[in-house]
Amino acid sequence: MENAMSRPLDALNKSRGKRVIVDLKNGWRYVGKLQAFDIHINTVLEEAEEYEPNTKKVIKVIDEKISEEAYEGDKQLKRKLGTVFIRGDTITNISVQ
Repeated sequence: MENAMSRPLDALNKSRGKRVIVDLKNGWRYVGKLQAFDIHINTVLEEAEEYEPNTKKVIKVIDEKISEEAYEGDKQLKRKLGTVFIRGDTITNISVQ
């Protein structure tokens, strides 16, 4: 017999009604209360806040060669949205806050 928490959707279902952090492929982040999701991980958040990536470019000059590096710093609150629907194929990570 299977353990009650053996499937990923069971773990996600246990997070329903709690505040979660949803990271997207494009670097944006949404934080809100997990209202609903489906088998495609399409997700509905309530009281959602949108955070934009704070990507900065660093330009280094070493031996007259220029190299550019991008790094991601802290995400900054962009706006409060209320209820949002997030398409599952854009999500990279969901974690309980």
